[in-house]
Amino acid sequence: MSKEIAISAARLARDVPAAEFRLDEALIAVSTLMTSAVIARRDVAGVPATKGQATIRRLMKAQIALVDASGDILRVHGALAEIGRETAGYDLHECPSVAQAGTRAQGAAA
Repeated sequence: MSKEIAISAARLARDVPAAEFRLDEALIAVSTLMTSAVIARRDVAGVPATKGQATIRRLMKAQIALVDASGDILRVHGALAEIGRETAGYDLHECPSVAQAGTRAQGAAA
């Protein structure tokens, strides 16, 4: 294997799970914000329920976008693993545990 391939593979092995983790963290943050917004709408007296509806819908759209992005990154992960097998002859039976956890969580959500 060439040095360039080894360097690229090491960089991707670091960056792909990091991207998956950060997307999960972003989804958790937006979900927490959604929860706080709904609780505030419910608990603040004198504010009509319709007042916060547009904000809640925007947060929902942000959540959907993050779930879609996470799915795309997981597909990229699989494609890169396939390229690794074809290009460098890697025998990749398993991806890092971080990626596996993300795949299991995504499968449970589907």
